[in-house]
Order: sequence, then C-alpha cells, then structure tokens
Amino acid sequence: MEGAKPFKEHSELVATLEQRGMLVADSERAARKISQVGYYRLSGFWYPCREIEFDEKGIAVKLYGKPKRLNQFLPTTDFDEIFKLYTLDKRLRFLLLDGIERIEINLKTVLAHELGKVDELAYQNPAFINPTQLKDYYNKGTIKNSWIEWSNRQRTELSRSKEDAIVWHQKSKRAIPIWVAVEAWSFGTLSKYFELLKQSHQNNIAARLGVSNPILLVRWLQTINILRNRCAHHTRVWNQTHNNPIGLPTGDSEDSLYFASFNLTDDSKKKLYGLIVIIWYLVQKIGPNSDWIQHLIEEIEMFPNLPICYKKAMGIPEVGLSIDSFLS
Repeated sequence: MEGAKPFKEHSELVATLEQRGMLVADSERAARKISQVGYYRLSGFWYPCREIEFDEKGIAVKLYGKPKRLNQFLPTTDFDEIFKLYTLDKRLRFLLLDGIERIEINLKTVLAHELGKVDELAYQNPAFINPTQLKDYYNKGTIKNSWIEWSNRQRTELSRSKEDAIVWHQKSKRAIPIWVAVEAWSFGTLSKYFELLKQSHQNNIAARLGVSNPILLVRWLQTINILRNRCAHHTRVWNQTHNNPIGLPTGDSEDSLYFASFNLTDDSKKKLYGLIVIIWYLVQKIGPNSDWIQHLIEEIEMFPNLPICYKKAMGIPEVGLSIDSFLS
C-alpha cells in the first residue's frame, strides 16, 4: 500500500484546485466552504469535471472499469457552481426522502392490514412465508436461514424501539400485533419481509400499490432502500448508478402502460431518473393529488452551469424533463 496523501490546510487545498484549472472567484469563501463540509466530500461533485485521459488512438483510458480522470479540470469549471451542485444534491435528497417516506409508511399500513386481518401476529408465523425462504442454505461455508435471520433482526428492532405503543405493549406484557410492530421496522426490514412472503400475500399487497408484478416490487423496494440510506446518510445521489437495470412490468396492465410511456433505456433504469419514475408512480397511487414531482423537476432544472451533461449522468432522456410527461 502507498502512503496516505499529505495533509493540507484549507487555503492550500484551494490553491491546489486553482493550479488544476478550477475557477475560484473568492479564495477565502472557497476555503470557508471546504472547512464547513470537507474537501473530500466536495471532491465527489467536481470529479465529473476532471478531464478524461485518452490514449494515442483517442480511446478513453479505463481505470477500474471507468474512464481515468486527470487532475486537470475542464474549462469553465467554477468552484461556486460546484457548491451550487452540492446544495442542489442536498435539496434533492430531502425531496427524495419525502417521497420514499410516503411509500414506506403506506407499505407498512397496507402490509399490516392485509396480514393482520388473517393473523394479528402474522410476522411471527412462518405459515405466511414462502417455503423456499424457510430452508437452510450455505453461504461461504456458513449455514444461513433467511427467515430466522429476519426474525432475529426484527426482534432486535422491536427491543430497541422507544415508540410509546411498543413500550406500552412490552410493559403490559401483551403480544405486539403486526400493525404496531411495523412501526419499529426499518425500510430494509420491511422490504425484506415483503420479499419473504408467499406470493399470494405479495399479490394482495402489490395490488393495493397498483403494481401488477410483486417480484418487480421486491427489487424496487430493495433499490429504493439503498437510495433512502444514501439520502439519510447525506451521501451524493444526483449521478449515482446501480449495476443492473431495474426491471419494469410488461403487457397491458395499468402500470405497464405507465412505464412504457417513458421509453426508459437500460441506462435510465440504472440511474436516478429511472428511480424517480418508479417513486412517482407509487406516490401517485398513495396520494393522487400529490405535487411531489413538480418540486423535484423544478430543482433539477436549476442545475448549475458546469461543463458536464447532467441529463446523461442522471439518465434523463435528451428530449428533456417535462412535468407534463409525468402528469399525462
């Protein structure tokens, strides 16, 4: 391993940026902003503005599967615009969390209602679980069991919860019904439980959300949970990519026709735009009068003046980002 990079004061870091071609109108302000949020955190926002290295044939040199970036910045890369991108990403995270919260709360409500009317303690009953998820399996030489691991996980979350209703049940030594228990579950625990359920239960819950294929909903929830965690931990989201294109329904179902109208490419399905389309579909099913998408589009359209194609980085089609396309 190579040694760590040498420590530099904030003013020295600003000087380094200027030496590499970044425009800095106010060095003192730039140093102050770096002292507030960190050079390394901001570096993720100016990284796309670094020049790409090409070989003698004009082909981009790859490093770890991605184009290798040089230290030199593209012309017109401006520190003030970079910081605008940082604050834009922050506002996007707040809006995305708002949409995801609606999905999480509604999923808890629907799941608890659909299962609770059959068994108040359904989440403790393996009869609701797909038999394949009840079997032991080997992973790297270790025996694992998805149902047992999930049960232990949710018990831990219940025991840690300070929610009044859960504490009351615990002190009263009363069994905690599913409509109370779900309040202690994280989105990850909630989405995993949905994945473990028998398909008949998945079908009922997915139908309440307007989703024709519960297997796709499993993947959507997994990917949305990753996005939720990025937002909750203040991690950059605007140009993040996941490895595999997210699946969409096909056929003549209502949700299939909705997604077909966007003509999403595989690239869009790997990036934030594809997730925005999915989140908006679910948010509309929960609250038909929601104006969430309008606020999100207004923010994206305020993208700073930087020498990068933000639409491509976000998976947005070249035709643009239209509120009408989401409301039609």
